[in-house]
Amino acid sequence: MAGHSKWANIKHRKGRADAKKGKIFSRLIKELISAVKLGGPDPKNNPRLRLVIQKARVANVPGDNIERNIKKAMSDDQADYTEVTYELYGHGGVGLVVEIMTDNKNRVSSDMRIATNKRGGTIATPGAVTFNFDRKGVIEVLREKAVEEELFTTATEAGAQDFETTPDRYIISTDPADLFTVKDALNAKGIECAEASLEMVPKTYIECDAETAKANLDLIDWLEELDDVDWVYHNMKIPDNMPE
Repeated sequence: MAGHSKWANIKHRKGRADAKKGKIFSRLIKELISAVKLGGPDPKNNPRLRLVIQKARVANVPGDNIERNIKKAMSDDQADYTEVTYELYGHGGVGLVVEIMTDNKNRVSSDMRIATNKRGGTIATPGAVTFNFDRKGVIEVLREKAVEEELFTTATEAGAQDFETTPDRYIISTDPADLFTVKDALNAKGIECAEASLEMVPKTYIECDAETAKANLDLIDWLEELDDVDWVYHNMKIPDNMPE
C-alpha cells in the first residue's frame, strides 16, 4: 500500500493543531445548522444531518453541543451557511484549495482579494487546481498508541487504501465513504485515533526552494486566520531545510 510519501509536510501541517481543532468544531456546527435548515431536525429523516452528526462524533464534538445547535438551527433568526471553494495559484505555481462555509459570500470574495493582494498569489478558475487533488478519508494514529502490524491488518481488512508511517504517527487513507467504517474497526480493537477527517490529498507535488515555500506558508497562514475559512490544502513539497 505504501508508496511515495504524501505526508512529508505533516510537521508543518500540524503546527497549529489546537487552532485547527477549533476550526473543525466550527465547521461541523455550520454544517449541522445548514443540514437542519435544508432537511429538518430529525436525523432519521434527514440523511445529510445524520452524516454531519456522524462526522461530529468522529471529531469528538460533545453531544450537548450537537443537540443545542440542532435546536438553534430551527430558529428563523439563525443564519444559513453556504459551502464555497476557492482555488488559488500560490508562489512558484503551487496550487491551493481553500474550503469555506459562510453566511456572507461577498465578505469571502473581499477576503480572498485582500489575501492575494497582501501575500501574493492569484485566484484561479474553478477546476484549475482541484483536478490535481483527490478527496480522501485520513486517519492518524500516534505510534505509541498502536502496534504497526495489528493496525495495518485491521485497517486494510476494513477497507483502507493506503498506510504510511511518519516519525510520530501512522497515516491511513481511505475512500471517503469508508472513513467511518475503518475508524470504527480500529476503535473496536481498542486503537485510539488521534484524528479522522476528510481531506484533499494532492496527486502530485511542486518542488519549492525555501524562499518560495516561506512565501506560500505566509499566504496559507493569512488564509487560515480568516473566520470563514475551514481548510487550506496545497500541493507544495516543503524543503527539508525549512525551519520547524
